[in-house]
Amino acid sequence: MDEVKKLSSPARNSHSGDGEEPSIEARFIQFCKNELSLDDKFVVQATKLFNEIKHILSTSISSVGSGMPEEVERYWFAFVLYSVKRLSDEREADNSNGGSGENGFTLCQILRAAKLNIVDFFKELPQFIVKVGVILRNLYGADWEKRLEAKELQANFVHLSLLSKYYKRSYRELFLTNDANDDKHLATADTSVYTSDYYRFGWLLFLALRVHVFCRFKDLVTCTNGLVSILVILIIHVPARFRNFNVIESPRFVKKGDKADLLASLCNIYETSEYELRKTFEKANNLINDILKKKPCLASESKTENLANIDTDGLIYFEELMDELSLSSSISSLEKDYDASIQNKGELDERIFIDEDESILGSGSLSGGAINMNGYGAKRKIDSIASPTKTVTSPLSPYRSPISPSNSIPIGINSKMAATPVSMAMTTAKWLRTVIGPLPSQPSAELVKFFSSCDKDVTVDVIRRAQIILEAIFPSSGPGQSASLMDNIWAEQRRLEALKLYYRVLQAMCTAESQILHADNLTSLLTNERFHRCMLACSAELVLATHKTVTMLFPTVLERTGITAFDLSKVIESFIRHEESLPRELRRHLNSLEERLLESLVWEKGSSMYNFLTVARPAFSVEINRLGLLAEPMPSLDAISMHFNTSCGGSFPTQYMLKQETPGQNGDIRSPKRVCTEYRSVLVERNSFTSPVKDRLLALNNLKSKLTPALQSAFASPTRPNPGGGGGETCAETAINVFFGKIVKLAAVRINGMVERLQLSQKIRESVYCLFQKIVGQRTTLFFNRHIDQIILCCFYGVAKISQLNLTFKEIIYNYRKQPQCKPQVFRSVYVDWTSARRNEKSGPDHVDIITFYNEMFIPAVKPLLVELAPGGTAQRSGHVTESRNSNEGPYPASPKTSPFPSLPDMSPKKVSAAHNVYVSPLRSSKMDALVSHSSKSYYACVGESTHAYQSPSKDLTVINNRLNGTRKLRGTLNFDDVDVGLVSDSMVANSLYLQNGSCASSSCTPLKSEQLDS
Repeated sequence: MDEVKKLSSPARNSHSGDGEEPSIEARFIQFCKNELSLDDKFVVQATKLFNEIKHILSTSISSVGSGMPEEVERYWFAFVLYSVKRLSDEREADNSNGGSGENGFTLCQILRAAKLNIVDFFKELPQFIVKVGVILRNLYGADWEKRLEAKELQANFVHLSLLSKYYKRSYRELFLTNDANDDKHLATADTSVYTSDYYRFGWLLFLALRVHVFCRFKDLVTCTNGLVSILVILIIHVPARFRNFNVIESPRFVKKGDKADLLASLCNIYETSEYELRKTFEKANNLINDILKKKPCLASESKTENLANIDTDGLIYFEELMDELSLSSSISSLEKDYDASIQNKGELDERIFIDEDESILGSGSLSGGAINMNGYGAKRKIDSIASPTKTVTSPLSPYRSPISPSNSIPIGINSKMAATPVSMAMTTAKWLRTVIGPLPSQPSAELVKFFSSCDKDVTVDVIRRAQIILEAIFPSSGPGQSASLMDNIWAEQRRLEALKLYYRVLQAMCTAESQILHADNLTSLLTNERFHRCMLACSAELVLATHKTVTMLFPTVLERTGITAFDLSKVIESFIRHEESLPRELRRHLNSLEERLLESLVWEKGSSMYNFLTVARPAFSVEINRLGLLAEPMPSLDAISMHFNTSCGGSFPTQYMLKQETPGQNGDIRSPKRVCTEYRSVLVERNSFTSPVKDRLLALNNLKSKLTPALQSAFASPTRPNPGGGGGETCAETAINVFFGKIVKLAAVRINGMVERLQLSQKIRESVYCLFQKIVGQRTTLFFNRHIDQIILCCFYGVAKISQLNLTFKEIIYNYRKQPQCKPQVFRSVYVDWTSARRNEKSGPDHVDIITFYNEMFIPAVKPLLVELAPGGTAQRSGHVTESRNSNEGPYPASPKTSPFPSLPDMSPKKVSAAHNVYVSPLRSSKMDALVSHSSKSYYACVGESTHAYQSPSKDLTVINNRLNGTRKLRGTLNFDDVDVGLVSDSMVANSLYLQNGSCASSSCTPLKSEQLDS
């Protein structure tokens, strides 16, 4: 392929004199041998895969990276080598041989050779996976994606980025940041990264803990406990003269008699469990003994000055561990141990986080803009941790003030550490530990009463189901996996937490239901199999989100419980409403999860939504069946139990999928012949299955009053008449109407965000919103196997053309990149089925860019709807607008009518002074959580937040002044008239709006390379 240039590498120079440029295959082989020194056997495997996919490379140049052929080639070299390393049989063989294979290289080595960084690699990897997924499946088997572990590796990178920052900050609070031979220490936190031997030793010991102890479940909370245990070891062994605190004088240390209780103190500071910390501390001490061959002794028997004024009960001390001669040897031993453990796994070399090599770490954002890393060596701003399930920040979530990097602060000054992503995760884990942990692991007497009041006592069934489902989600071990004792303990603890949360919320739901019905017989709800599985999945997902696991990312809970995204979307609202103590971060997680379900997962193949849609909109049945979109029957509990007794994850084998629960007892979508004899459930009569935050933001009360189906009706057979539907409406029609209403609500928020970015008129906004509504009701097939943002982007361009507005697709994509939910694959890889398009030269499914989709699929289907929006009802001539080939798709009787654009409250900060950078924003319900984080009062005003019960901007500013003029000796009033006053900078304001606007000043946006639509 002539359009792919030769790599600019010294290895290629030998060919410069022969007058002939080597082929791309030859360049790939040279790259493998010259840059990575791979053996011939591995190169043959890698070349085989490369030859299978190189034809795709020739058609994908403009959609990868910057679009430069040389850069695209380097990306694909890296993708291929990473895939072969993770998927080849030699990897398993090397691992079984103790990691002695000749091809022991890591992802970091691949990226260095290809001159790429990790952030950019993970940004582009999803594109590669989408395009070559079929080929990888054919070469490496159906489980290739699970073995590739691309999502897990990215989540691991994000976690390590957060943990390394957390460790660096904690170390600076505890120890002087200077070399052992220098009497001076660094005065500020923004100097060059500190790399003392003590600092490095701690991180390497932490990595050893991750490799040898945590193994499978490297979740953020467990790893944070590990880091804190490392800090304990450092405090005990690093010479006391390097401490940044005084044990006796510091108020943060818990006193036990006249001495400080070290473990209890650090648990209090970092909000960890003392039980878990002691356990991890013991494991870390064992590693020092095993790897470094240091003999432990009881701290109480040691005479070192390091332990002065510290209670030594339960502490272990290693003589000479931090001595100058011993320390370098210990670091070398830990380095060798880590090298051996990662040599043949193709994973990240996690030492890069302590070295902070900017060239390999990269900068920018990962996970849809939710995590921003603008330069690791300087101040790396990580605004929000991405959930391993969904790594975007929800635009419907409450605003949170940004987290600013802090300077080095003596440990005695602050009562608590300032909020960081890791500390917020530990706070959420504390809720799970202190609120849910003490609850019984069996149904309460009140809940058992509801079970026994059903037509048949369902207590045994509920308990058995919960045990089987949670065992499937949190398996202790599996064949071929050497699960450690700590892994099994971890799984058992997570099962118990999920079980207790499930019983707690279920009881709250039953109580609310019985109070409204004035009856305890809740047979219809409590015998619905799908409802219980959704509740268990939601409980388990919250436990996983709390601990922020790497190895069980969403949608794992869907796969292991046998439910679909559409099923889960029905319980999120009720779950939030019936667990009032749910922490803010978990509410946000569920809100974000609901968005993810609505925007794409519900539209994927195998969603039960299609089973409901065939009943509610029979005209779509042919297309749904042609594409094979219907959900498989829900696997029985026996099938799940059998499967997870022999395997530890993944999808259910076909033979298990065929075995069903008894029709009529689980609300199965393939069991429609159910007689409606139950009470009408009014459990969620007062809501429409939307999150509380979204209800507040969207304020669509007209939809809320109409779309209020019963929870049990939502899980009932699609063909069953809905008792509250009226007019003979089926449960399927009710559920689909609710679902479409939620889609339209979500689209309204995203359309409004794009309109503001593009600075378009309200008339254009109304037209785009109207067109989207029409497509939802009349051209629903356009959503099949696609992302709703793809339809929204096309709506913008279509309306722009019909309105003769000078707006290019390049501008639309440029601004869409700044949206918080943006993922490049949304506009780079759109599903099309050429069979339905009747293209003679092409057939079957494919993925194309957004412009091709617009021209070939969107316009032919939507032109009649655009004509209705055109001035005078006639379409304006524009490029590539052809006659509709789908004019037979008209409106359906049950399709929702279009409505004006909803009134969305403006939550963005407004500049209130023409001369100064002063911003005021409306009150948010979560402001008190942000302002009074760890103290009872706050005397500081944060950008975008109010300081007390909101009245008006002027009154709030007056209250701020009054507080500052109180009896406390503070700096004085806020004087906005003095030109020399210290004002909030524009950059600070811009950064503070990052979570809301989804971008930052330094983020780069690469527009589409082609704009064929502009004639």
